[in-house]
Amino acid sequence: QLIVNEKSQNLRRLQAQRNELNAKVRLLREELQLLQEQGSYVGEVVRAMDKKKVLVKVHPEGKFVVDVDKNIDINDVTPNCRVALRNDSYTLHKILPNKVDPLVSLMMVEKVPDSTYEMIGGLDKQIKEIKEVIELPVKHPELFEALGIAQPKGVLLYGPPGTGKTLLARAVAHHTDCTFIRVSGSELVQKFIGEGARMVRELFVMAREHAPSIIFMDEIDSIGSSRLEGGSGGDSEVQRTMLELLNQLDGFEATKNIKV
Repeated sequence: QLIVNEKSQNLRRLQAQRNELNAKVRLLREELQLLQEQGSYVGEVVRAMDKKKVLVKVHPEGKFVVDVDKNIDINDVTPNCRVALRNDSYTLHKILPNKVDPLVSLMMVEKVPDSTYEMIGGLDKQIKEIKEVIELPVKHPELFEALGIAQPKGVLLYGPPGTGKTLLARAVAHHTDCTFIRVSGSELVQKFIGEGARMVRELFVMAREHAPSIIFMDEIDSIGSSRLEGGSGGDSEVQRTMLELLNQLDGFEATKNIKV
């Protein structure tokens, strides 16, 4: 009986080792298959030419009209989306997820704030105005379309510290059930040229992906200075960031489901 028990234990141990080795073999085969695949160019879609061809921008080579793989739905190929092109034929064979800086991703608040208007005292007038400007367009956009008027892009909350600006923004996000993205203006002031403007672009890309969304920009005065004709160094970089923010707010792309 002792010998039988010992053999059973050895059998179970060997079976566990075999399963573990088989799992490692499968993983190595998958990695080997990925390594044997041809490399792809990463491009950005400019626009669709027809049902089978797309104009794609590949850095630094230039712009190319490429074929779309039969497995790709042309309706999913939208302007500004990132795509993979085959190394040999430049055929568009995969749609890639948008690349967003991890710092920008961390700005999104995963949990909906639990603040309500009832928690705010002494700001009845401000609450009424922000409901008309932010909450009404998000919940009832058809009213603005019926009247033929454009939705407000956002609001500017100003006042000394501790007067309820952040609490008011959190309450709006709670009552509208929107994605709440919180960013400090000082986080957009970067050391290298163009980094702040890039973060602003990616911030709005993330907001569009998770629309409807509210972007709460605290300490906006750190980048929202007056425009200057000249300037060098840090001042010009701050201006570049501010101009990118203005472009995202008032540019060609609609921001109906994004409120700032």
